[in-house]
Amino acid sequence: MTEHAMEPHEELNRNLKLAEEWAGTFKILGDQTRLKLLSSIHFAGQYQYTVSELAKATEVRVATASAALRAMELNGTVKSQRDGRSIRYGISDDNVHDLLHWIGAGHRH
Repeated sequence: MTEHAMEPHEELNRNLKLAEEWAGTFKILGDQTRLKLLSSIHFAGQYQYTVSELAKATEVRVATASAALRAMELNGTVKSQRDGRSIRYGISDDNVHDLLHWIGAGHRH
């Protein structure tokens, strides 16, 4: 066995750990509203949109967008940044950013 090869049980444990780590991310991505919000943030760029702007872009109520963003912030998918009296949102998880590219989501810039 080479030094890079893992024992079968080590590989299984690694896979199980990955499943635990990704389950929350896939739960977030599995919701159409949250995925639309993430796609909008991704398209516009980091910290470009407020919750009101995201709600308008995704055609959901502000309360719905706010609740979804709060859930994603708790999950670590997005982060917020204060800009004067406004709060703007960005994607904080590089893996989510990469997944958005993988599904074909593009950038404005």
